[in-house]
Amino acid sequence: MHKMKAYYPFLPLICLALIAGIGIRTGNAQQKSAPSSGNIYVVTHVDIAGGSNLAEPIKILQEFAAASRRDPGCVRFELVQQTDRLNHFTIVSVWRSRESFEVHTAAAYTKQFREKVQPFLGSPFDERLHSLLP
Repeated sequence: MHKMKAYYPFLPLICLALIAGIGIRTGNAQQKSAPSSGNIYVVTHVDIAGGSNLAEPIKILQEFAAASRRDPGCVRFELVQQTDRLNHFTIVSVWRSRESFEVHTAAAYTKQFREKVQPFLGSPFDERLHSLLP
């Protein structure tokens, strides 16, 4: 567990490096002067309270992932579970633009997801937006 704490601050960067390394990069994503015209990379940490009964919150997370992948602005959407703390999840998503991410955030399915998962949360969502550097 101590080993994970040492690397935790770097987890968003590691996730982004993995995505960038598998060819998600676009020409517009590298334009620093126009951040809204390139892809937006979002890393969201979801902490579920406890950890003994994860079936329902996992189902809610999986349904949200499936709905998000159908969103026209979604380039990629991955849901991962921490191997040594099974109640910790990270969502790594790539959106065509900041605007498409905001449309996703305002969508009915996103609002429903947040309402459904709220009773299971052990802490607030930790959602951070990123862009690729040139």
